[in-house]
Amino acid sequence: MSKPKSNNAKTISVALTLCLVCSVLVSAVAVGLKPAQLENARLDRNKNILVAADMYDAESDTQDDVAERFKDFDVEIIDLNKGNYVDDATLADAGIPDRNAYDATQATKNQALSDDLGNDDPAGIGRKPKYAKVYVKKDDAGQPEVVVLPIQGYGLWGTIYGFLTLESDMNTIKGISFYEHKETPGLGARIEEPEWRAKWTGIQSYDENGDVATGVTKAGNPKENWVDGISGATLTSRGVSNMIQFWLGEQGYKPYLDMLREESGQTIDEAETQASQSKSSAQPKTELAAKLPVANGKEA
Repeated sequence: MSKPKSNNAKTISVALTLCLVCSVLVSAVAVGLKPAQLENARLDRNKNILVAADMYDAESDTQDDVAERFKDFDVEIIDLNKGNYVDDATLADAGIPDRNAYDATQATKNQALSDDLGNDDPAGIGRKPKYAKVYVKKDDAGQPEVVVLPIQGYGLWGTIYGFLTLESDMNTIKGISFYEHKETPGLGARIEEPEWRAKWTGIQSYDENGDVATGVTKAGNPKENWVDGISGATLTSRGVSNMIQFWLGEQGYKPYLDMLREESGQTIDEAETQASQSKSSAQPKTELAAKLPVANGKEA
């Protein structure tokens, strides 16, 4: 009795049917999960904004805390070249129908919404968006108390994304955070560590001439008002330095920050004096401590 011949066509048909069913199921799951993924991405972004503004405690704060605290911020869109806030009509004319959905990173892929930096590209981002989102927390008088600025630039292995926060003088750095990068764990990835990020607090962004006056030095080579680089991560440190200087410069947020200072009637000189006094008053009284009696290696 002969065995039935294998039916290759039937086998292929069953395999294709299974592939089709699986692809439909995967697509359905992906579509179903997309709203949750977008919400998680939004919460993570808001958390990092709060981290940069020194308004987040990783040990105790919940997602509800993040959502509640983020309500203190106004989300604005600015024209990077002019430094002014952009209204909905102007955005619509530029092809941005929804300001809430606007993504400056995605805008760099659109020639109409970005500028090619060519050889003038120290941060290594290729194209600069014409418009950027900024996050402003105002005081009771309606004046900016802190401003959080999105920043990005190329490190060692890829683009680093983060936020930089300035205090009300638009000169003193309050904090910094990095939320996406491809830097080497244990080396360049240390830019995420609180200890290194804390070094930026109190740094002055500009000198008396309005020029960018900070960055990251080579590890072990301290420089006043600059942040010491990470040992073994020279290219990452250089990338962060270039990023900071680019976004604080004329191609970045400087026109906007100049506008805020002008509106408040404040100059760079006044901002530096105010920040210097604030920083000085916060310094520990080391001379007095040195004169206290010592017992068993501890202060008595």
